[in-house]
Amino acid sequence: MIAQLTGRVDALSEGTCVIDVGGVGYLVQASSRTLSALPQPPITAKILIETHVREDAIVLYGFADSAERDWFRLLTTVQGVGGRVALAILSALSPRDLIGAIAAGDKASLTRAQGVGPRLAVRLLTELRDKTGTMPTSSAGVAYTPIAAPTPAGDALSALVNLGYRRPEAQQTVALVLDRLGDTATLDALIRDSLKELAKRTAG
Repeated sequence: MIAQLTGRVDALSEGTCVIDVGGVGYLVQASSRTLSALPQPPITAKILIETHVREDAIVLYGFADSAERDWFRLLTTVQGVGGRVALAILSALSPRDLIGAIAAGDKASLTRAQGVGPRLAVRLLTELRDKTGTMPTSSAGVAYTPIAAPTPAGDALSALVNLGYRRPEAQQTVALVLDRLGDTATLDALIRDSLKELAKRTAG
């Protein structure tokens, strides 16, 4: 089961996002709260995942933090609350707001969520009233970092390491070849000349 994805945010739309992990785009359903916390494409992000396997599909639900994921799990234990309705509730109410609404028996706040009518709101209040004491209110948000633009030198270094050369040796060789060929050197030229240089050292 997928529990977490770390990859490039490829697309953001209403109710979903696409996270690219190693060239594979994962469609993730998420609350408006989580989607607003994600960076704009193409920044790398880490998003927590709850995987639901159905007969006709595997659905990934994403969360900005563990508090929201824990609440999603709790909400979906209530009859009539599927993944889509749980996300609608989490879009309308933060974990802190949910605790307050349930403690106060605030049916009106729950019905603000799309798909939650008066009857379902009463069921939520009844079934969750005794379960909110240990539920979290918030935790760390989505982690993201800028993607460093790939360079021919960096790609050449990765290629040499993947071929079995030690990183320090490969790094030194690529730097030497880059200095000789100049900053406009292509990836193919860097790899070819680096391999020649490494072969000379081995032969020597």
